[in-house]
Amino acid sequence: MTTDPNLLRDVATRRTFAIISHPDAGKTTLTEKFLLYAGAVQEAGAVKSRRQARAATSDWMELERQRGISISSTVLHFTHAGWNFNLLDTPGHADFSEDTYRTLCAADAAVMVLDMAKGLEPQTLKLFKVCAERGLPIVTFVNKCDRPGLPPLGLLDEISEQIGLQPVPLTWPVADGPAFAGIVDRRAGELVRFDRSAHGARVGAEERVPLGSADRGECPPDRWNAAMEELELLDLDAVALDADAFLAGKQTPVFFGSAIANFGVRLLLEGFAQLAPAPGPQITIDPPGTRPIDAPFSGQVFKIQANMDPRHRDRVAFLRVFSGRFERGMSAVHARSGRSYTLKYAHQLFARDRITVEQAVPGDIVGVVNANELLVGDTLYAGPKVVFPAIPTFAPERFVTVRNRDTGRYKQFRSGIARLDEEGVVHLLRRPDFGDQEPLFAGVGQLQFEVAAYRLATEFGCQVMMSPAPWQLARGVTAAEAARLAGQRGTLVCCDTQGRWLVLLASDYALDWAMQDHPDIDFQLLGVSPAR
Repeated sequence: MTTDPNLLRDVATRRTFAIISHPDAGKTTLTEKFLLYAGAVQEAGAVKSRRQARAATSDWMELERQRGISISSTVLHFTHAGWNFNLLDTPGHADFSEDTYRTLCAADAAVMVLDMAKGLEPQTLKLFKVCAERGLPIVTFVNKCDRPGLPPLGLLDEISEQIGLQPVPLTWPVADGPAFAGIVDRRAGELVRFDRSAHGARVGAEERVPLGSADRGECPPDRWNAAMEELELLDLDAVALDADAFLAGKQTPVFFGSAIANFGVRLLLEGFAQLAPAPGPQITIDPPGTRPIDAPFSGQVFKIQANMDPRHRDRVAFLRVFSGRFERGMSAVHARSGRSYTLKYAHQLFARDRITVEQAVPGDIVGVVNANELLVGDTLYAGPKVVFPAIPTFAPERFVTVRNRDTGRYKQFRSGIARLDEEGVVHLLRRPDFGDQEPLFAGVGQLQFEVAAYRLATEFGCQVMMSPAPWQLARGVTAAEAARLAGQRGTLVCCDTQGRWLVLLASDYALDWAMQDHPDIDFQLLGVSPAR
């Protein structure tokens, strides 16, 4: 097959990335401001708008708007200054870390958002570990500089000591809180001052002046002088950004600003575009090796989302293109089944909104609509066979029994719980003696179960009752071993929708008892344990 001469040029403009942070650090607000500066929206929404007049574009689910948090990953495609961005907006809440994990498998880089007043918080550290395991280079954005915060030099030390990356500040704040006087672009040697717009809803004017001739304006003299001294210390330190060290996960470029007020957002967006890697070859397991980006088309499903458009009750498979050029209507092989699959209904995504996509290149995210045969982790390919590594799942730590309140809606109940399991909102487990009656939901956190109940009610018309189950651990066993474990004290044997047998255990003691009673059984760990 002849290589598309324009493919490499198109791929070089792609930046596919995720934003990670602790809840309330400003991740979704920063997402909105990227869209604002790129011209993708005319007026930025907010997660918690003061007048409740606008809502964040990325938080499309009604429950997200009610709670003021992101609970589902979304994809936002936008362009700016010749760059094509695919932004994977992920949940910040710890209960949805598995959804974040799956989404990070489709990213080439990440922006790590820190609250200037709080520094590195627990969920940020957990998500950083996932990024490090994935080998994703990280750009750091210290947010909320227009509020009182920690000393910026101390934040750099925190980054270095807690996550082992060498921070390289490319911008620097002049004071903070009410005294905030702008951002210094260290590479250009300029002070950037910003005009405030109403709640940051629109892009304000920016003024650039050479730092050497800049006046302090209304900034108190002591705060101005302190910022100038900090800049001198950074210059004396002479730590330069090394592209190879950044891509290898040894350095992190650091930008400062305020997403809510639009301060430093343009500097971050344009700096990230210049620094972040373009899509590259992907590791394969069949055949072992890598798939070059100019090989024939291939891609992997990393997320399933149903009912994004309640009017049509559709099911969208989020496909990350890894190689070649995707063309709407093309045929590809579904690696898991070996059957040919026609990619006819394909869309480019912008949160809940979508447009028909005719072509896509490596790095792009395509929404394959009504792809009922596709599951998370599936590979699609044209040309020589290829299979990409499976996307790991988290080992469940919490369990609830689910009961349908309205027995007249049994069909809807069964359909709904199967759909939530396919999407990975929760994991569906069945006990041999109960079948589809009173199944178990398994997950990492309580909020997953609340979202499952909400979606069953709003999308399938099923009111459910959930009761906490006493299980704390899950281990994999064979069907024969499951039969032997029936009646074992402190355990419950069940099966997931893929036919895998599990034994649930009430405690570590129950696991010890089971291992002592059945020393020949291999109690296998499941998936990836969430970082705690």
